[in-house]
Amino acid sequence: MESKIGIGVIGCGYWGPNLIRNFVGLPEAQVVRVADMREERLKHLRGLYPGLETGTDHRPLLEDPRVQAVVIATPVRTHFALATEALEAGKHVLIEKPLTETVTQAEALIALAEKHNRILMVGHTFEYSAPVNRLRDVIASGELGRVFYISMQRLNLGLFQPDINVVWDLAPHDISIINYLLWQEPEAVGAHGSANYQQGREDIAFLFLRYPGNVIAHLHLSWLDPCKMRRTTVVGDKKMAVYDDLDAMQPLMIFDKGITKQPYYDTFGEFKLIYNAGDIHSPKIDLVEPLKVECGHFLECVRTGKKPRTDGASGLRVVRVLEAAQRSMMANGQEVPIGTSAHAAR
Repeated sequence: MESKIGIGVIGCGYWGPNLIRNFVGLPEAQVVRVADMREERLKHLRGLYPGLETGTDHRPLLEDPRVQAVVIATPVRTHFALATEALEAGKHVLIEKPLTETVTQAEALIALAEKHNRILMVGHTFEYSAPVNRLRDVIASGELGRVFYISMQRLNLGLFQPDINVVWDLAPHDISIINYLLWQEPEAVGAHGSANYQQGREDIAFLFLRYPGNVIAHLHLSWLDPCKMRRTTVVGDKKMAVYDDLDAMQPLMIFDKGITKQPYYDTFGEFKLIYNAGDIHSPKIDLVEPLKVECGHFLECVRTGKKPRTDGASGLRVVRVLEAAQRSMMANGQEVPIGTSAHAAR
């Protein structure tokens, strides 16, 4: 135990058990205690991991000296209070997306983590995905040329959330991915949504993000589609790429397709755009569960003091967009400027 990092997990609903499974499987971690308000969930986990200490009150977990780091996988409305308690108790914190309900809360957590010299990390899991990292390298290398736009679809039927809308549930993934791919954050966002089954809680939404350099991104989010889809298309002036998270065989494909504009022409009739369609390449990618990589990275940061890839500032950048998108939906899609973050993108 002395050589392991003691982990406490708060929240054992949908995502918490996945976090527990990954930390249990990492030799440098020891899951010490788990807390959840539902005894039936704790009983289930004790069956999976005999000897696991559990409780319906999270406070003993925070008081346990064996627990060095706390993982929070609870509804977003509880994130700020629980993370504040954990940081003030001297614990490092990994908190599920989105980081907080508001920009003000996110900024407060960042300041608190800095005050206590503790790691604050947010679970933007897709930034630890091998296909996403390969796509990021492809874009950075200039292989696609100048990026024109990014289109993303995150759709499924079901998994309605009782306390947040589809934007706060699904968009954190895509916003964090785009920020990561482009190494910057958007300048403005426009959003339209519709609440069909829960009054005041949108279950479908369309977001339009405007990035520096005239790059635009479009997000289609839905709990009401018959087919599950997790697809990202990046269009450049040289090549195009498609990342499909549901395709285990070829998650990333590079299309040698583009358009060439004639350098000059004398009359309108001579104006031509030349379309080129070449090979399709699917690079070999060694797939590792992104959540396992994320959990391992958190342990490394706790052990060494290294800045997390998805630190509090990363979480703040995403919450900025979510908050602005919510305002835009309330204003019938009017574009809302996001402003310049004091925590610059990587």
